[in-house]
Amino acid sequence: MSRTVYVNGTYLPEEEAKVSVFDRGFLFADGVYEVTSVLDGKLIDFHGHAQRLQRSLGELGMTSPVTMDELLDIHRELVTRNDLSEGMIYLQITRGAPADRDFVFPGPDTPPTLVLFTQAKGLIDSPAAEKGISVISIDDIRWGRRDIKTVQLLYPSMGKMMAKEAGADDAWMVAEGFVTEGTSNNAYIVKDGKIVTRHLGNEILHGITRAAVLKFASEAQMEVEERPFTIEEAKQADEAFVTSASTFVTAVVAIDGVSLGDGTPGPVARRLRDIYIEASRKAAI
Repeated sequence: MSRTVYVNGTYLPEEEAKVSVFDRGFLFADGVYEVTSVLDGKLIDFHGHAQRLQRSLGELGMTSPVTMDELLDIHRELVTRNDLSEGMIYLQITRGAPADRDFVFPGPDTPPTLVLFTQAKGLIDSPAAEKGISVISIDDIRWGRRDIKTVQLLYPSMGKMMAKEAGADDAWMVAEGFVTEGTSNNAYIVKDGKIVTRHLGNEILHGITRAAVLKFASEAQMEVEERPFTIEEAKQADEAFVTSASTFVTAVVAIDGVSLGDGTPGPVARRLRDIYIEASRKAAI
């Protein structure tokens, strides 16, 4: 049975979903997105994702066609209609579809395009989380406003393909000698029990899972230092891990072919994953 998706106010089978060829998300990557995880049929960190969505829209001078309360209702309706117990809901808002292609933004008479769909996926029982992942380092050549969650994902996609061709699982991007983030996640290292991750700025996405994990780490009396780190420093770390809405906390066990620790997920990453899952299930809506 096909999924039910949401397009501009209508719930319909995915085979019937259509967006204009003039949509600026298609022509210019002129849009933003969010991904919210679902556990036990409930939404994880929805309000955090909604707040970041509003920030991304504001930074690009865009508006949402629905209120955040209405957006919550749409998420819940999609969970119900697709009988989604565990997985994700993808949301995308673009600047809309004017009458023709033009670099100049359309006027206010062009309504934004809103699309949502579900993805059923096992998040708890994850082989990657159980054994850890390997990453390679690549140059970060993205545009400067990485803090805005836009649909401009070509280079991260290329980075994942570079990793796959190198026999690795993912890539960490490096700018001016320092790790920025993973292709679709925030990056961390652990040395002598201290968690190190890059500070917030335009250089990285302000991860919703990142914020939650750092809060839980602080509550668990773990030491956290927010600063840049190099690939060489990462290779000498005791542990490393990534965080994202779809992977929660997942250990990195090798960087550029160099194993960390004994090559298996370390205690800090495992503990933070357990804490995050337990706390998120309790707070899910």
